[in-house]
Amino acid sequence: MKVKDARRTATTMIVRSSSGSRISLSMDPFYELMRRLFKREETALRAKDFLMKVKEAQIAGDPIKVEEWREMLDELKVSRSSFYSMRNKLLGAGLIDIGKGEYRLSGKFSKDMTDMARWWWSVVLKKEIESL
Repeated sequence: MKVKDARRTATTMIVRSSSGSRISLSMDPFYELMRRLFKREETALRAKDFLMKVKEAQIAGDPIKVEEWREMLDELKVSRSSFYSMRNKLLGAGLIDIGKGEYRLSGKFSKDMTDMARWWWSVVLKKEIESL
């Protein structure tokens, strides 16, 4: 099996409980989020760069095409297997999607995090959802 075809249904993420380590308090929230997904700093930086490229291309109305993977390898200075491993982790986390052969930012990550937070708050803690 090739790395680009590997399963990408889920990923592991570091969750921190202290309020001081909230991503929203960071000077660079994208980087902090990537550090929670990737163990190595250089991979986190590449993932952040890739997400920024996807975001900018999407906003410009010219999304990055899946077949442009060679250009991505050059721009990110990464091997093919490292690129697809990183990409698959972003897909598994629900941060990006592939549709019509194009990379796009995805809302799946947000929906999953919101669902987990609501469940924990209302079912486990037995609090009113409105107080979340």
